[in-house]
Order: sequence, then structure tokens, then C-alpha cells
Amino acid sequence: MNLTINGTSHTVNLPDDMPLLWVLRDGLNITGVKYGCGIAQCGACTVHIDGVAVRSCQVALADVWGEITTIEGLGAPDALHAVQTAWIEHQVAQCGYCQSGQIMQAADLLARNPEPTDADVDAAMSGNLCRCGTYPRIRAAVHAAASAMKEA
Repeated sequence: MNLTINGTSHTVNLPDDMPLLWVLRDGLNITGVKYGCGIAQCGACTVHIDGVAVRSCQVALADVWGEITTIEGLGAPDALHAVQTAWIEHQVAQCGYCQSGQIMQAADLLARNPEPTDADVDAAMSGNLCRCGTYPRIRAAVHAAASAMKEA
């Protein structure tokens, strides 16, 4: 099967029912996507398929319908995405384990809603768990990224 991941074509010879998470991590050594729960409840495995945030632990290889973007491909080759920059500026990460999924979900939100309210952010991010409890910083970073994207 041919996949386009972060703008690069990859040919994989793996079982059709293998979750995309394991295709990425074990098959292609793209390790920014994390295993959290395996049942789409934590958001650590969030990637984009055709620009839409999905839980890669629940998408079988055979069901991939478009181009995949992981945290490694979110920004431009020589620049971070506005969400990544805001995450750094707001010192969101503590342990960091959930951050790639959080960032991918936030980028999806801002692509769909460039001026989210606190309620919009809370609703969009509710499926992404942070054991360290950095939710106030996550919300602040999403708003900062929205402002930066509006200015750009």
C-alpha cells in the first residue's frame, strides 16, 4: 500500500487491519505519534488525515483515505506551526507525552475555527487527556496561536 505521510510517499507491506498508529511507529519509525490507551479515549495518537484530526489507534491501514500529517510534518520544513510556537511560548508541556496529540487536535480546531471561544477550545480539546493537568496553558496557547495565525 502507498501512503503519503508528511508530504513523502511511503510503500508499506503490512496487514490491512494494522492500526495506523503501529504502521507509523513500528512500520515507518515515525515516533511523534504516541500510544496512550488504544481505544481512542486519550488523544495521544492524534494525526491528521486530509487535514482532519483522527485517532490513529482506531484507523486500520486499509481505511486510510488520504494524506497523513503527523507532528513531524505539521510545520513548514524550516518553521514551526503557530500552535507549536504557542506551545513553547506558554510552556504547555510538563511530561510532554500527550503534547503531539494535543497540538494536532489544536491545529485541526484552528483550521476549522480561526477564532475559537474558551468553550470552543474546551469542547474541541476534551478528547485529549493531559495527566499533568496543563489545561489552562493549553487553552492559552490555542488562543495565542489563533491570534498569531490571524496576524500572519
